[in-house]
Amino acid sequence: MKKKNLQIALVGNPNSGKSSLFNALTGMNQKVGNFPGVTVDKKSGTTELSSGLMVNIIDLPGTYSLYPKRGDEWVTYRVLLNQDDAIKPDMVVLLADASNLKRNLLFCSQIIDLKIPVVIALTMMDLSRKKGIEIDIEELERKLGVPVVPVNPRKNKGIPQLKKVIAQTAQQLYQTPVRDFIENKTLADAAINDVQEIFPGVSDYTAIHYLINHENFNFDNNTHGKIENIEAANNFNHTKVQAEEIMQRYSRIKQVMLNSVSEPDPMQKTMFTEKLDNVLLNRKWGYLILIAVLFLLFQSVFWLAQFPMDAIDWTFSQFSSRLGGILPQAWWSDLLVNGILAGLSGILVFVPQIMILFGLITILEDTGYMARISFLTDKLMRKVGLNGKSVMPMISGFACAVPAIMSARNIENKKERLLTILITPLMSCSARLPVYTILIALVIPKKLVFGFMSLQGLVMMGLYIMGLVMALIVSYVAKWFIKLQEKSFFILELPMYRAPRWNNVFVTMVSKAKIFVRDAGRVIIVISLILWALSYFGPSEKMNSVAKYYDQQIQNNPQNTNAINKQKQSALLEHSYAGILGKTIEPVIRPLGYDWKIGIALITSFAAREVFVGTMATLYSVDGGKDADPQTLRQRMDSAKRDDGTKVYTLAAGVSLMIFYMLAMQCMSTLAVVYRETKSWKWPIIQLIYMTGLAYIMSFIAYQLLK
Repeated sequence: MKKKNLQIALVGNPNSGKSSLFNALTGMNQKVGNFPGVTVDKKSGTTELSSGLMVNIIDLPGTYSLYPKRGDEWVTYRVLLNQDDAIKPDMVVLLADASNLKRNLLFCSQIIDLKIPVVIALTMMDLSRKKGIEIDIEELERKLGVPVVPVNPRKNKGIPQLKKVIAQTAQQLYQTPVRDFIENKTLADAAINDVQEIFPGVSDYTAIHYLINHENFNFDNNTHGKIENIEAANNFNHTKVQAEEIMQRYSRIKQVMLNSVSEPDPMQKTMFTEKLDNVLLNRKWGYLILIAVLFLLFQSVFWLAQFPMDAIDWTFSQFSSRLGGILPQAWWSDLLVNGILAGLSGILVFVPQIMILFGLITILEDTGYMARISFLTDKLMRKVGLNGKSVMPMISGFACAVPAIMSARNIENKKERLLTILITPLMSCSARLPVYTILIALVIPKKLVFGFMSLQGLVMMGLYIMGLVMALIVSYVAKWFIKLQEKSFFILELPMYRAPRWNNVFVTMVSKAKIFVRDAGRVIIVISLILWALSYFGPSEKMNSVAKYYDQQIQNNPQNTNAINKQKQSALLEHSYAGILGKTIEPVIRPLGYDWKIGIALITSFAAREVFVGTMATLYSVDGGKDADPQTLRQRMDSAKRDDGTKVYTLAAGVSLMIFYMLAMQCMSTLAVVYRETKSWKWPIIQLIYMTGLAYIMSFIAYQLLK
């Protein structure tokens, strides 16, 4: 009889082809979330087996053995030991890399001894043949006692056969081996028997893990006490048992390999991957190539995303303009146009950037180069409390901090992941670019240095480099204050170089976009509505007085209606709650060289930094708002005067403002994602305080030195 709602756990060593097989089996029928209590991707999907049976496949994080060290390995371990309340797998599909079979068989043998129904999917067969490795599949099946199916998920080979074997295993046509892979009973005979009296039916090997890790399992206090007593009564030594087990397993694996695998002389010619690594991991050329690759990645995100982002922005702008012309003037129509539609625009305009960024990163991962980036930079990163895996989130932050922080999930060590999340927003994201552009044009002379380098271009590059340097300094300081003591392991297997899987790239791009729109999008909408309310409403007496005055001006000068309306909007904004807030904070920001209008821009920029330009356009009454000629806006900003007649945008004030935007946390969506990733408001609040404080101090120093 067929089992309904069958759950299959997909497990394997890192870089064994697990993601490829998951995508080949489930296609687009995937869901992505988090495992309860940890920030580790939880991917599940459905597939139909050859028998017509629909099953749910859970892609568990990669691990090398059943002795977990990192958070993601604990997720897999708890599921396999039946300690996860949400996931109870009926069967395991275990991927084994045929080109590294000896290492993969350690994990295989451990799962076999748990007595869970297992199907082994043998991947990288083409690579093993290139290495001269020949595997007798039938003999390997006999030695292991479980079905073995060669597959190539990249080319969709072996998938129908794998589905058929999974269905047969579900129908119990394949039985779990009666004998253990090794004699687990001999490792701790008496202690195992005592545990099995508490848990009748568990395998000898499962009993060993109950003895070793019961503190991390969902047992009641009475059961924990009984296991502790068993350990004490039998002098159970965790380390000794684990060491003896691993030695016995490798001894048995050696016999299995001798009977079923034919390997060439290890002194044979160096493979293509090794030759390429000699160049890409070279101490000199490796870093130059890395810089070139990251430069191309950085430029590609800007260049490729520009067109769809402009199209989305233009579409919303046109739709909002037409809708604004049709709807009557009322608070609800302004809410719809400037609140909800503006909020949706702020969400969707980042989707192309997120999709392209994760698409390019997936290509780097698929080709095998991503692991090399981490390897090359690990030494530098460790000096400031990070590790090599921190590099890609930081580089991704140059495009957008939101997906960059999401990609920090790949860092297993909690402290290093937290440090990466805390410093990534210091990278100058694309939202800062409009601010840099207009301020540099305002205050930096348009001249050449050494006759060929643009001074304005050098200042722009300096802002990006300064953000990176500040991030490393902050990480170095913060590592002494974050007290997480989790030991850092940078265990990195360098995968083979391979062509990217374009289907996998597409699936990743779509899934990341969905996560952003669903999770961060909700918060962006809420923040947009709050900012709209602060900008639209104000003390009724003052707002009515301003409105009546400008309405009278329009009646007296109907030919200047458009210009007067702009002035009216600017005056209403000044007397709105946002304007009042700007006036309130003016004494605080005056030492930085800013006036109250810049104060309003600083506040509105918390929705998105590029809002600065639009806010300035409104405040200085430039026709067309955001769509105005940048030159005209620069001219109006350049001629802006304070009450005492001095210029607002001097060199000192402009540089101070650029530094403030470079360092300040002015992105609510980033704070929302930090909360989502850390599951606490503590770290977003710390991030907001330290970045704003750092921005204030550095801007103050710059202004006082240059004024």
